[in-house]
Amino acid sequence: MILALAWASLVRHRTRTLLATVGVAISAAMLLDMVMLATGMRESFRSLLLAQGFQIRLAPKGTLPFDTDATIPGAADAIRTLSARRDVVAVSPVLGEQLHVERDTASVSAAALGTLAPVEGDYKLLSGEAPRAEGEIAANDALLTAVGARVGDTLRLAAGFDPQLRAFTGRRTVRVVGRVHFIYLSAGERAVAVPLSALQSMEGAARRDRVSLIMVRLRDGTDVEAARQAIERGVPAVSAISTTTAIEQVEERLSYFRQLAFILGTVSLAVGFLLVTTLVTVSVNERLGEIAVLRAIGIRRIRIVQQILIEGTAIMLGGAVAGLGLGLLTARYLNSILAAFPGLPEAIDFFLFEPRDAWIALGLLAGSGILAGIYPAWRGASRPIAGTLREEAVA
Repeated sequence: MILALAWASLVRHRTRTLLATVGVAISAAMLLDMVMLATGMRESFRSLLLAQGFQIRLAPKGTLPFDTDATIPGAADAIRTLSARRDVVAVSPVLGEQLHVERDTASVSAAALGTLAPVEGDYKLLSGEAPRAEGEIAANDALLTAVGARVGDTLRLAAGFDPQLRAFTGRRTVRVVGRVHFIYLSAGERAVAVPLSALQSMEGAARRDRVSLIMVRLRDGTDVEAARQAIERGVPAVSAISTTTAIEQVEERLSYFRQLAFILGTVSLAVGFLLVTTLVTVSVNERLGEIAVLRAIGIRRIRIVQQILIEGTAIMLGGAVAGLGLGLLTARYLNSILAAFPGLPEAIDFFLFEPRDAWIALGLLAGSGILAGIYPAWRGASRPIAGTLREEAVA
């Protein structure tokens, strides 16, 4: 009977029930998005760093990888030192530069990464093969489209512009041998992969035996933090950064996102709580006579409170389910906006759906809404029967 009465009350006030459910859905969507935002950046960045299995990055002393134009001197000695360690599986040096790429009348600038093909960890090969010899490069779709080239075509590279000679220096004629996707570059950024020795040679003596970054892959079961400290002592010219350290530094720089997520999540929870409190209060005030009649015919007070709470629970659960779908849609849209920030890797997701966190958030919203209805429901069911009926009759 309690369920039937609750359903009848919800159906009798269809418009109010619908609007309340929509309001709860919006609050649930906002809360879900904020929970996804709070956890998404950390987990997405962690997955990005571990995409190729490298747990430690070595950058020039006191900097983050590619944070400045600084480079690591004595790269060959550093690589030999690292390769000699028993806990190291692979060492991948990377030199980053800006090149000019020409084909026929097309001329564009592009980021260039000098790597060693057998151990590279910066790109995924889509077609063709990785560049291994002098005169070979691999390019991403953004660059190939910009110059109208494809795998097998010949391009001209230049390392820089000499203002005195008024000409580009370090010119090379190269062949595109592969089409690649760069893992750590932003969407639409033009880039090429070049053999490390070729890029060092193009840059001249200033860049010879220098790299911008060294990535280290450790054996399974190795204590990453202990290895990081040992590597930093053994190669004093670098700052060794583990995945955990990198995530902490990135979170410091993006801490305002987490603060925003916390504030908006709290607001959405408060809105849901107040919405249900207001709804139940209005509903109880409209039904004081009905409640008094039920009590007069012997229905216990607790049963009446249960009926009112069932109505609130139905609205909260319906709103939470609708909010789940709405939250996922808005998260995708907001992620496309935030991902367009310059300099961010294309693979970074600001909103990451974690089922456990999502259900906890929605459950918390539903629970708070249900609790919000207890006081007005109990207050309405505790009014004196005779006095309430008299007031209703006069009204």
